Amino acid sequence: MTTRSAFVAIVGKPNAGKSSLLNLLVGEKIAIISDKPQTTRTRITGVLTEDETQLVFIDTPGLHKPKNKLSEYMVKQVGESIADVDCAVLVSEAFGEISEAEKELIANIKSMHIPAILALNKIDLLADKSTMLPKMAAFQQEFDFEEVIPISVTEKDGIDLLMKAIKNQAQEGPHFFPDDTLTDQPEKVIAAEIIREKVLLNMRDEIPHGTAVIIEKMRERQNNSNIIDIDATILCEKSSHKGMIIGKQGSMLKKIGTQSRIELESFLECKINLKCWVKIREDWRNSSFAIQDLGFN
Repeated sequence: MTTRSAFVAIVGKPNAGKSSLLNLLVGEKIAIISDKPQTTRTRITGVLTEDETQLVFIDTPGLHKPKNKLSEYMVKQVGESIADVDCAVLVSEAFGEISEAEKELIANIKSMHIPAILALNKIDLLADKSTMLPKMAAFQQEFDFEEVIPISVTEKDGIDLLMKAIKNQAQEGPHFFPDDTLTDQPEKVIAAEIIREKVLLNMRDEIPHGTAVIIEKMRERQNNSNIIDIDATILCEKSSHKGMIIGKQGSMLKKIGTQSRIELESFLECKINLKCWVKIREDWRNSSFAIQDLGFN
């Protein structure tokens, strides 16, 4: 059997639906999702192997104007992700104008001479599908896309067509991961991201971007390998934020912990004993040491 493979970068502006698309294409949730922009902070790799074809998807942070050292790191990740792939999938909403961030992404793709597929997402929000035609035409003036495919991640509409277009970019060559690989991310990273997602889902807008999660301990219980003990620290930047994350009599932290434990048990397929603490690390997003300490390097 002749094997084929492709490295595929999923790029776009914040909140375009990149992480949701990655999870759908791979068939498992490996990237966290929220309605808040800039949810993804680093490159997340998802792997899908079907018969002779292996696709390695790289989910990237949304391209945005950096406001702190963490943002600078995130934007750098986008450029590095595009630099070494066989194909890019640019995810954009099927309505509105082409943003400056999207034009910058297209310029990067052009300069690296890599093929790109345009996925116009959220077509389920359009009462009249013909209203996306001007945006399709505008994008095609910017770049000669291999294909332009309208999709809806939430309705799973157009995904088969998109997958076929991506597979067409696969080249003859070896598989780079074992065929049963789902992601290259360590379980500790996945666990931290799941907890951070629950913070994003439950907290107000001004808090989530100032939070991070560190897994202090994650190991099987010695007398019962079906139980994993996880100790996690939720970092925030202000004492007032710490109080909000903990909540009245610990109610918010308990809610975050319960939601996280349920999802972790589903993902890891075992019982989880999760303990969460909240600590303050002021202005950590502007500290090169803190960013490196948290694994953003």
